[in-house]
Amino acid sequence: MAEMGKLNTLEVLRVVEHGMYLQGENNNDILLPNKYIPEGTKVGDEIEVFIYRDSEDRIIATTLTPKGMVGDFAYLEVVAVNRIGAFMGWGLEKDLFVPFKEQRVKMQQGQKYVVGIYIDESSDRIAASSKLYQFLDDDMPEFSTNEEVEAFIYDENEIGYNCLVNEQFVGIIYESDVVTNLEVGQKVKAYVQKVRPDKKVDLSLLPSGYGKVDDIATGILNKLKENDGYIALSDKSPSETINLKLGISKKNFKKAIGSLYKKKLIEIEKIGIRLTEEGKKYNEL
Repeated sequence: MAEMGKLNTLEVLRVVEHGMYLQGENNNDILLPNKYIPEGTKVGDEIEVFIYRDSEDRIIATTLTPKGMVGDFAYLEVVAVNRIGAFMGWGLEKDLFVPFKEQRVKMQQGQKYVVGIYIDESSDRIAASSKLYQFLDDDMPEFSTNEEVEAFIYDENEIGYNCLVNEQFVGIIYESDVVTNLEVGQKVKAYVQKVRPDKKVDLSLLPSGYGKVDDIATGILNKLKENDGYIALSDKSPSETINLKLGISKKNFKKAIGSLYKKKLIEIEKIGIRLTEEGKKYNEL
């Protein structure tokens, strides 16, 4: 059975002037045009192909592999916009259509967006949508604290980064927990902090617990030693500056320097932190 929008392994039935016909279903054989036929392919061979509708709305096969298939989420660039919607490049000759009604925000040519790929039931064509909620599980997520997940970032806003958690649920990485540069379209390893009543998942890029603070504190100590015992950062410094210099969030910076201060390894000054004599001698937390 040939499945639209997926990779299928199909048998070559016969050769015609324009290509080869592959076994479909209900006697609806599928054309593989000449330009996609691998050298040496013959009748009776099985070949892996992607099935979709071409620009003339014919069901057709290709040996090209798109950047996403039906049921997938993909980060794609808009290559054209017209009066009916947007078109995204996805590795095939025919671009992927995104109707206006399926755009979470109005798409612009040259911009990239995370979309879900689906088959439009009214036209039986493959299409995409940036309204991602319709493709996600409606069940309450069942995660444990610190469980490792994949976060696929699809949006950035003033409080952080919205992401798809294991491509099943919606999650957020708060700006205050960002420990490295993140970008829309990026997939990162993250850790569950909690599941909210609205079924969204709070995430962190580091597992919670004291071990995290100690790891960060060790990094700050090492940075201080590399900079003659002083760094011009304090709990009043902008989060962007802390992230740029240390690659950690302001929230974790404050926790770590608090831990170092209690151990008398640093002094907290007005615009910076300084190693104490004990801190200079200290090798491990």
